[in-house]
Amino acid sequence: MDGVDPQRYGPWAVITGGSEGVGRSFALDLARAGIALLLVARRAAPLEATAAECRELGVEVRTLATDLTAPAAVAEIVAAVADVEVGLLVLNAGANTHSAPFVDGDLAAFGQVIDLNITTPLGLIHHFGGIMKARGRGGILMVGSLAGYLGSQHHAVYGGVKAFGRIFAESLWLELGDHGVDVLELVLGVTRTPAMERVGLDFDVPGMPVSAPDDVAREGLSRLGHGPVHIMSGNEAGAAQRNDPDRAAAVLRADRGMRRLMGLPERVAR
Repeated sequence: MDGVDPQRYGPWAVITGGSEGVGRSFALDLARAGIALLLVARRAAPLEATAAECRELGVEVRTLATDLTAPAAVAEIVAAVADVEVGLLVLNAGANTHSAPFVDGDLAAFGQVIDLNITTPLGLIHHFGGIMKARGRGGILMVGSLAGYLGSQHHAVYGGVKAFGRIFAESLWLELGDHGVDVLELVLGVTRTPAMERVGLDFDVPGMPVSAPDDVAREGLSRLGHGPVHIMSGNEAGAAQRNDPDRAAAVLRADRGMRRLMGLPERVAR
């Protein structure tokens, strides 16, 4: 597969959020390329199911069921692969675990959104990125979101952490690129994953691009050496609209689309 070279990105990969959806697709594609895996996710049952599929492809797979918002998460992951050489870090876990208006929401729960999307990824990148830099090869793939391109209600913290992720990826790409380490943020729009289906998103909004997990993983891995940022195919126009210098127009336009997606009533004009 284009972009997945076991000599460059192996022999082991770590995937957070590696149990279902896009994470499962990443795992299967890397297993087909002959790269051994550590899959990390909170729920053990789907994690083990994906691990079994990957083992059937002939690679060694380890699993770690842990809460990625916990202070000990980084140390647990590092310990789980301390005896092997990790050539690829895929940071796929990054959901909005507390969707609420900011001043009405729970501050500690918003802190968990920050820990899942910033604190733990930074700890993992600092550890594995340093080793990759010293070795002179490797890859770091961060899964981002169009939510990080503008503000939206119920996503004040989530949009903020995703905006941080994109700027951080661009900076990391500059810092590590000359040392043989590829860095990419893969920006997703709406993706038909089990998690999104569970929250009841309407995937049939007219004109809205919807990606499939297998396509996301395949495209992301193929673009790994072409960072710092790649927008998932079909979402380029949406990203361009979100970069409109008229920020009020951009935010209100996106808000209308988000309300249709979530089945919410139209905003009352003010």
